[in-house]
Amino acid sequence: METGGLPLELWRMILAYLHLPDLGRCSLVCRAWYELILSLDSTRWRQLCLGCTECRHPNWPNQPDVEPESWREAFKQHYLASKTWAKNALDLESSICFSLFRRKKERRILSVGPGHEFDSLGSALALASLYDRIVLFPGVYEEQGEIILKVPVEIVGQGKLGEVTLLASIDQHCSTTRVCNLVFMPAWFSPIMYKTTSGHIQFDNCNFENGHIQVHGPGTCQVKFCTFKNTHVFLHNVPLCMLENCEFVGSENNCVTVEGHPSADKNWAYKYLLGLIKASPIFLPAEDNEFLMSLNLESRDQAWSPRTCDIVIEGSQSPTGPVCSSPKPGSKEAEVGSDGERVAQTPDSSDGGLSPSGEDEDEELLTYRLSYQVQGPRPVLGGSFLGPPLPGASIQLPSCLVLNSLHQELQKDKEAMALASSVQGCLIRKCLFRDGKGGVFVCSYGRAKMEGNVFRNLTYAVRCIHNSKIIMLRNDIYRCRASGIFLRLEGGGLIAGNNIYHNAEAGVDIRKKSNPLILCNQIHHGLRSGIVVLGNGKGVIRNNQIFSNKEAGIYILYHGNPIVSGNHIFKGRAAGIAVNENGKGLITENVIRENQWGGVDIRRGGIPILRSNLICFGYSDGVVVGDEGRGLIEGNTIYANKGCGVWMMSSSLPHVTSNHVSYNGLYGVAVFSQKDGEFPGGHGAQESFSEDGDAILWEAELEKEDDPLRRPVTVALVESNSINHNGASGIFVQSSEALQVIANVIHANGDRGVTIVQSSQLTRVANNSISCNRQSGVKVEFQCKVELRGNGIYDNRGHGIITKGDGTAVVENDIIGNRGSGLQLLPRSDTKVLKNRIHSFRAYGIAVRGRVKALVQENIIFQGKANKTIFQQITNNRECIMQNNKFLVFKKKSDTWRLVNPPARPHLENSLRGSSAAHSGHKVTAMATRITARVEGGYHSNRSIFCTIL
Repeated sequence: METGGLPLELWRMILAYLHLPDLGRCSLVCRAWYELILSLDSTRWRQLCLGCTECRHPNWPNQPDVEPESWREAFKQHYLASKTWAKNALDLESSICFSLFRRKKERRILSVGPGHEFDSLGSALALASLYDRIVLFPGVYEEQGEIILKVPVEIVGQGKLGEVTLLASIDQHCSTTRVCNLVFMPAWFSPIMYKTTSGHIQFDNCNFENGHIQVHGPGTCQVKFCTFKNTHVFLHNVPLCMLENCEFVGSENNCVTVEGHPSADKNWAYKYLLGLIKASPIFLPAEDNEFLMSLNLESRDQAWSPRTCDIVIEGSQSPTGPVCSSPKPGSKEAEVGSDGERVAQTPDSSDGGLSPSGEDEDEELLTYRLSYQVQGPRPVLGGSFLGPPLPGASIQLPSCLVLNSLHQELQKDKEAMALASSVQGCLIRKCLFRDGKGGVFVCSYGRAKMEGNVFRNLTYAVRCIHNSKIIMLRNDIYRCRASGIFLRLEGGGLIAGNNIYHNAEAGVDIRKKSNPLILCNQIHHGLRSGIVVLGNGKGVIRNNQIFSNKEAGIYILYHGNPIVSGNHIFKGRAAGIAVNENGKGLITENVIRENQWGGVDIRRGGIPILRSNLICFGYSDGVVVGDEGRGLIEGNTIYANKGCGVWMMSSSLPHVTSNHVSYNGLYGVAVFSQKDGEFPGGHGAQESFSEDGDAILWEAELEKEDDPLRRPVTVALVESNSINHNGASGIFVQSSEALQVIANVIHANGDRGVTIVQSSQLTRVANNSISCNRQSGVKVEFQCKVELRGNGIYDNRGHGIITKGDGTAVVENDIIGNRGSGLQLLPRSDTKVLKNRIHSFRAYGIAVRGRVKALVQENIIFQGKANKTIFQQITNNRECIMQNNKFLVFKKKSDTWRLVNPPARPHLENSLRGSSAAHSGHKVTAMATRITARVEGGYHSNRSIFCTIL
């Protein structure tokens, strides 16, 4: 600027002394002066904004220390608020022309106070005309009767807030009114401080204490920068109301009640408020504007954001797999364990390729190779978690498991975007609710939208019941003495982008057919569960971070039936997801990690569909199916949990199918007869969810639902799973009820492939591929009833099958290439061995130890080492009947044996036609993958496994 040759900084200093009208005139001189006036934002405009008695800090009450984007714009909004409250309002008692004529006259200013024109507000209103301004000077004004506003007026307190106190009960009967800079208290005869049934009321910078405000539709209100102390705002059938930058403190009931469906009858201010909302900045989050948590979390939790795509394994918490526990190659090959079981001590080199099992001195004479490629059910991570977990390793998640931001989710879900953009009923924005009983109560078809508010130290933050709808965007809800958000009786809406933490009960409580969309929230550090769904509650719970809660991250019970998808549920002090007391739910594509108890815990009639989840790094089991648990567990990746991959009680009836269970510390799948809590992995939690602390008998009011995906089942089913590299046995059975183990890949586990120590009813193990396990392929203990049919038992480090069971049937299995005997029958066993193909390179094909009862019939037994016999039997054992077996012995070096007719087992094409389909709760329409063949030399490329013996 060249005016007078003064520098720009000096001009700004001079202009900082001008008042508002003079600044406006200066801005009209030229463009240079206009830009100069605009550059005063942090100086003169800030002074004008904070110096106005009718204004407060633009970010009060939640962030009074944060500068607004523009002080000039904030002051402009304050200034216009005093001018636009009467915009487009018409005097309904007069003609349009007369009303416009009257409004063109200058407004009168009526002064009330000692030494002024009027002594009381009532006397001033008696002589007021349309749109007059009534100024109350400092003092206390108590009205002895109800004041009825019949003409539009503006009532303003003079001086600082708190210097003018009004004890009155006002009933508005006119089209519009504005009240500013007053302290309201109720009159002695009524708790109602202000009421309107049709007009528009605007409150600016007021305090309300110990009373009620009522607005009935088609009436509307706009409230800004006000404080409500133990005051209840009641909005009934309002078409549109706005509460912005207000503070609600110490309410003995609800701070705000929104009741009834928005009225179809709308007053003049409806369009004005709607335009004001649309003109204001949209509060939807930008894509890169992450929501910061306001409390001091652990450093690991602070690093977790919706865009995080790494899982960091800290310390040496990963279970020790078979590879890690292998000795050096120079150690002895095998030792004899209990019951003659061979325990391998050689390194694990059998991870799916060529696995030589001959000793060095024999390879010139005989060469044995088992060539196969195990392709179990397709893991959810596309192979990312097939390797062993290493301490300190960082594992990259695929893009399909990375949490989207709220902006991305809303762009993808048009219905959610429409909900987030809609405004109906009451809009509550940037308010603070603290130190009271309830925050916002929405009932009887009410509609409310809450954006950017803080709810703290309340009994509950938001309560939505009776077919009402709420929209909650980017609110902070913490330290509530009960649940943060409570929905019941068909409540619904959108709960998105909120930070919900440190609440005494659940972060979100969904009951009685309520059906909200819960999207992109952070729900953490709750003293109980993150989200509970019960009493026929529903809802869509998607893309949330639920972590560090004291009880289950998501708890589903009493016929709750939500859709839970795409969430990250981690570091909980109990289970990640618990389904109890006949709870249901569709649980898909979640990342459930590092929880203290089971990643998913299903008990007492819970019957969820658990599909395509990543359940990893838990400090206990991956999936727990406790007493009377049911449901479909399909296509999950259950990886690197310290306990079992899947832990089941024998009284449960789940369908466990097509899962990838690997690198867990104990068993891959374990079935136990003990009651809850007797096994380290089996933790139980009983959580009581009653309203206001009183017990409720839910069962009497729950509806019966016929869900075709959850038909009754009569036997537990473990089917088509890939169970590999777990620390103990792949499948461990100690069961008092029937069990079906069908068409699984059980590979390279740290103990046996299948261990059955108790089976009072029939356990059927059929069409499984059991290979490369560190000890025997299958072991059956005394008095167990087991059927082994159609399995391929290959290349295990101990015996192929060890049995001393009572009523064991070993039928049509391929028992090939195991380090110990192919089949070992121990004393007191009662076994039928029919139509198997058996070969052991180093030991006997079939070994009988002690007095056994056995029928060995129609088997094909291949010769092993030259100095071993094919069949070992103790003499004078008449109860061991051997008949019609075929023994194949090498005659010359060029002899070749192939498993051709039938081809190598298992035969998966026909394995799912029988009892698997009959007993499953949900028929899988197509297997995700199959055990396919990779055959050397081009033979039988369509077979599952090909075995060549040269």
